[in-house]
Amino acid sequence: MSEILVVDDDRDVAQTVELALRRRGFKVAMANSGVEALKVLRRYDPDLVILDVLMPGMSGLEVCRRLRSDPKTTTLPIIFLTARGQERDRIEGLRAGADDYLSKPFNLEELLLRVNAVLRRSQKEPEGEQPQVLVAGQLELDSRTFEVTTPVKSGILLTPTEFDLLYHLMSHVGQVFSSDRLLQEVWDFPYDTGSTDLVRAHIKNLREKIEPNPRAPVYLKTVPRHGYTVPQ
Repeated sequence: MSEILVVDDDRDVAQTVELALRRRGFKVAMANSGVEALKVLRRYDPDLVILDVLMPGMSGLEVCRRLRSDPKTTTLPIIFLTARGQERDRIEGLRAGADDYLSKPFNLEELLLRVNAVLRRSQKEPEGEQPQVLVAGQLELDSRTFEVTTPVKSGILLTPTEFDLLYHLMSHVGQVFSSDRLLQEVWDFPYDTGSTDLVRAHIKNLREKIEPNPRAPVYLKTVPRHGYTVPQ
């Protein structure tokens, strides 16, 4: 049974989300501020965090950045659930390290879909024939540790979503994937759902981690008007 930490200073929203999750069989812990969330995480090991952005004292963005900088929680899946729904807000949240971003007011069924999709990606077992270390060009990706090695860097730790995205592209070297196709094949979103901002933000995060110069990528390239590829 998956365990989820819900962090929101709006107790009505938090309780609504908690009830919906419990009805679907999830175990749920609660926190009403960023500071409280970090305290809960010291004694509680959830499979996923649903995190508000606008909270007194410490914002959800700061909580997310702290979790991503701590080796113990670097790969912990995070979904932002927030009233900040402008495009720039979504991009800021995804660049802080969130795996997904859902704006308020939200549909509970959509939230549950996103929760299940993120958990499937983070908890799926490697297939029998899946190599433990995938090699594509100058990149090596270790499926046991979520680490990437390049000619100039080693031990680059990825989040679950970054890992899944890079693994998919490295498994299809030279093939170009549009953002819409990646949303279906990596994020498990139904056709014509999900925001392409999600893909762009994670591509940017990956480039900042693995590329010698993120503005002139050599490992993860863009094919204008078509999509993204790991070149041969």
